[in-house]
This record gives sequence, C-alpha cells and structure tokens, in this order.
Amino acid sequence: MDVKDAVVKRFNELCARKNIRINELANISGVTPSTAYSMMDKSRRDVSIKTIKKFCDGLEITLGEFFSTEDFDNLDQEIR
Repeated sequence: MDVKDAVVKRFNELCARKNIRINELANISGVTPSTAYSMMDKSRRDVSIKTIKKFCDGLEITLGEFFSTEDFDNLDQEIR
C-alpha cells in the first residue's frame, strides 16, 4: 500500500464511522466536492496535506489522530 492508498482508505473508514459520504465531508470541511472526489480518485497520485488537514478539521480530529494507524506505520519506504 502506498501513501495515497492509505489516505483514501482512512478517509473512507472515517466517513463510514460518521455515516457520511465524501461529498458531505467536503461540504463541512469547506472543500469543493470536486476536490474531494479528485483526491479519492485512484488515478490521481498527489495528495495535498492542506486538504487532508481541512478534512480532519471537518471530522473534528487532529492530523495526529488521522495518521495514527497501522497502515501509515507500515508503509514501505518511498526512497528506493
């Protein structure tokens, strides 16, 4: 799993817990739904930390809480 996949997986988990869709998260986070869908698109590789922070604000969690999972702890090295 790469970083982008871990981010998408985490947001899907958090949205499922709150019983909201990604476009609802975008609206409460002050992000356009198109930005949210773009971030969740597997063909797009870049993820903005600023967008992640806005989504975390909308979910009322910290960046530390967002990234504190085994998926992020077990990511492969990016330097090869």
